[in-house]
Amino acid sequence: MAASKTTVSDCPIDAALSVINGRWKGTILWRLTDGPMRTAELRRSIPGITERMLIRHLQELVADGIIDRHDAGTIPPCVHYSISEYGQTLAPVLAQLCEWGRIHLAR
Repeated sequence: MAASKTTVSDCPIDAALSVINGRWKGTILWRLTDGPMRTAELRRSIPGITERMLIRHLQELVADGIIDRHDAGTIPPCVHYSISEYGQTLAPVLAQLCEWGRIHLAR
């Protein structure tokens, strides 16, 4: 039986993966390691992602406290996303995943 996305697992690995699970979340986080980006900048930097999917993943990452959303309150809207202080704790994990991915791709 499939588990609901809202079901919280007692397994620490499942808890961690539930936050970064998603086709584009790793790429979004990787792009934001260079600094804050506007939604359009992020979309242009990730070939193949749709605006709908980008917005969905951004909302989930904001809800989990991994990234911060900064709205300048201007017209036209100017929204920037950046990795939160809490999200910075994922940096070594992402670096290790990236290194493992390189090794795996080389196989």
